[in-house]
Amino acid sequence: MTKPDLLTPENSQLIFIDHQPQMAFGVQSIDRQTLKNNTVALAKSAKIFGVPTTITTVETEAFSGHTYPELLAVFPEAPLLERTSMNSWDDQKVRDALAQNGQKKVVVSGLWTEVCNNSFAFSAMAEGGYEIYMVADASGGTTKEAHDYAMQRMIQAGVVPMTWQQVLLEWQRDWAKRDTYDAVIDLVKEHSGAYGMGVDYAYTMVHKAPERVEHGPRIDPVSATAVAAE
Repeated sequence: MTKPDLLTPENSQLIFIDHQPQMAFGVQSIDRQTLKNNTVALAKSAKIFGVPTTITTVETEAFSGHTYPELLAVFPEAPLLERTSMNSWDDQKVRDALAQNGQKKVVVSGLWTEVCNNSFAFSAMAEGGYEIYMVADASGGTTKEAHDYAMQRMIQAGVVPMTWQQVLLEWQRDWAKRDTYDAVIDLVKEHSGAYGMGVDYAYTMVHKAPERVEHGPRIDPVSATAVAAE
């Protein structure tokens, strides 16, 4: 049974499963550019908070192609755990990486939801005792129905559905956390669509930040006043 406590950078780890072009070609449950945006945003979120991250690949040379360069750019030193099985859990390298990271809460983003995500989630829960948090909008299925029914099946088994932005804000939790505040706001402005636009609006219209600056003043999370960029 999944524990009802919040995700923190200290109690969770992240795995990306098969974010490769041939796998993305088959995705029909979400716009592919949105999928990539959300996946890269989730990766940058983990980077900000120092969350241990694993990247898996399947049949790179024979079928799937290489991992998104935008994802690799976030973790340029991370090993790519290549395998043949559709289920990442079947590969000892993946099991070892998860065990080495130590945290029992595993945040998952992968392709395809109904195959690789589904099988990994069930195996990691049953055999590894992990709690699985499935990032629905950073995962994709071959049809909307395939994705939706796979999510429902996993939820029935105890998997927790998430969105990438939910994960980010749960890790941040308190806007008074100054060490990550600026990076989170920059990430939101770059990847969060309407939310990011709202941040820009608040900076320029409400707090009168300069309109044409690359890195404008941030808003102090406690006093809600503009603070000059360093």
